Amino acid sequence: MTRGRIFALLAGIILATLPSCKAVSSFIHDGEVVAKYGKHKLFLSELQDFIPDGTSPGDSAALADQYIISWAKDKAFQDMAEESLSKEEKDVKAELEAYRKSLLRYRFEQHFIDERLDTVVTDAQAEAYYESHKDNFKLDRPVLRARFMSIPKSSPNLKTLKALMSSDDSLSLAAADSIAFASAHRYRDYSRGWIDAATLAAEFGTDYVTMLSSMRGGFIEIPSGDDLSVAYVVEMAKAGQTAPLGSCMGRIRDNILSSRKHELLSTLEQDLIEDAKANEIFVTYRND
Repeated sequence: MTRGRIFALLAGIILATLPSCKAVSSFIHDGEVVAKYGKHKLFLSELQDFIPDGTSPGDSAALADQYIISWAKDKAFQDMAEESLSKEEKDVKAELEAYRKSLLRYRFEQHFIDERLDTVVTDAQAEAYYESHKDNFKLDRPVLRARFMSIPKSSPNLKTLKALMSSDDSLSLAAADSIAFASAHRYRDYSRGWIDAATLAAEFGTDYVTMLSSMRGGFIEIPSGDDLSVAYVVEMAKAGQTAPLGSCMGRIRDNILSSRKHELLSTLEQDLIEDAKANEIFVTYRND
């Protein structure tokens, strides 16, 4: 690219952004044209479509500037490609047709799947899938069920709360929640489902390796100034172990639905070919 051409490109882009910090109405020039790059013109209607209704004049001008510079860059590359590429390189009809066919097939497949896919995954189906694919559910990091609180070290309820949050009794847990509401800075019950150890470590403001190294008798305690962060680990599965079923239900459901989609599409392909053969739409010719 010549130096003159570079300056011409830059000049075109700069000129396109000259009306900066003005209301959109002040961009109007030459009738409905708000910017020009070479032979290309940007019309007010296109600019208005980009700016949501109710946008303030200041934000409207900023969005207009953003759109105009993006538009100018697009036209700069378009013109440069037109000048630099050969006639054969600019012939994209085959690629566009291939993309069109691919897009039509994709949209039809999605329509076909949406009408027929059974999206219900029962607990029994999930458990059966889990049992037959356990090797696919090895943990990279520990997962656990736990209860966490952050509380002043001087709180008279600290000892009581620790006893209550480590209980399996529903009444004790309800009491812990009630007392913690008045005494603790934060109280989180993560025991109803499985969480990544890194999620609990974030509550402590540390990494999960450091956090787990502090665990004694199911409790993790890490002081911070006048406060104490405490967690009681109800249950934990370590890295390298098979993940508990409850911790991977979302992944299992996605896998089952993916398999169902694949089966539907495979059946569709086979049915289309068989029907086409039966109706002599699809015929093959061989020279035996």
